[in-house]
Amino acid sequence: MTSGLIEIPSTLMRGGTSKGPFFLASDLPADIAVRDQVLLAALGSPDVRQIDGVGGADPLTSKVGIVSRSTQDGIDLEFLFAQVSVTKALVDTTPNCGNMLAAVVPFAIEQGLIRVAGETTTARVLTVNTGTVADITLLTPGLSLTYTGEARIDGVPGTHSPISIAFRDTAGSVCGTLLPTGNLLDVIDGIGCTLIDNGMPVVVLPAERFGITGYETRDELNGNGPLIAKLEHVRLQAGHMMGLGDVAAKPFPKMTLISAPRAGGVINTRTFIPHVCHASIGVLGAVTVATACALKGSVAHGMAVQQSGSLMSIEHPSGEFTVELDIRDTPDGPQVMKAALLRTARRLFAGAIAVPASAWPEREEPIRKSKGEAA
Repeated sequence: MTSGLIEIPSTLMRGGTSKGPFFLASDLPADIAVRDQVLLAALGSPDVRQIDGVGGADPLTSKVGIVSRSTQDGIDLEFLFAQVSVTKALVDTTPNCGNMLAAVVPFAIEQGLIRVAGETTTARVLTVNTGTVADITLLTPGLSLTYTGEARIDGVPGTHSPISIAFRDTAGSVCGTLLPTGNLLDVIDGIGCTLIDNGMPVVVLPAERFGITGYETRDELNGNGPLIAKLEHVRLQAGHMMGLGDVAAKPFPKMTLISAPRAGGVINTRTFIPHVCHASIGVLGAVTVATACALKGSVAHGMAVQQSGSLMSIEHPSGEFTVELDIRDTPDGPQVMKAALLRTARRLFAGAIAVPASAWPEREEPIRKSKGEAA
């Protein structure tokens, strides 16, 4: 301990269009309340600048990944995602985060939790938050982890090594069913919308019903106070309708405003998470919106430009997000057979995060070394 600080091994990772510190579960307090205090201290919340922590003063850069080797049959790694509020003393481990999920396997390899398997390495990862399982494949040429490559994703400069994420059983990840109300179309405050969960609870709504075009910039939308207030009024009602209860303090459901595509995609989007317009769109949010576009009778289907094949391009403020989706009609309703996508990730910094000892009073000595061991 140095000057009242505790050092905790951590690796700052970018996953997709998000970033945040990753920890081994064994390096954090077992007690959830204490763990949350440590995470708040590490990120510097609550503070609009997060100046006293490693948070990036934005929901996309105020995220945490907690990883461990799994003891469950057929599962290699377990991933607990934490969304740390920038302005509130709140740590939410309820939702998924497909972007941060992309960084799990690279982090696990670096920590010795799993070994590379050949020219490519695939690990099955359980997102503890919702029980979502994904097979994640990355390139490991010469039995070595690499972050360099030719894959490009909108919202991230340059090119990087591709990471393939194939989700399994994402429908109803939080709400319990793909269409929580049982309807393809619901009406809230006189506005037709689709309440859907294919990996992320999302309320899909036409942008024009809010007096906007849907092509505004992120800053324009974030500065539109009446719009944000109206969206929140709808969101609070949607939360109850989706079986999520009072969502006032929760980061979901996400609110996605849709409009006709302009750049060759299926649909154009502006997503709020939940009160700030996303710079792009979340991984599982994109999967869920793509699903809505594919379902006849949804608010998105008539507006979407339907394309042949399974690839669906979702336009967002900084580009597009391609989702591979296979949905089939069954006697029990539409069933999602496959949801897959491409992301990239990179290690940004490895070392130790120093937090005030008061955040973890039971810890008398700093943790100096990560506890991962090769499988």
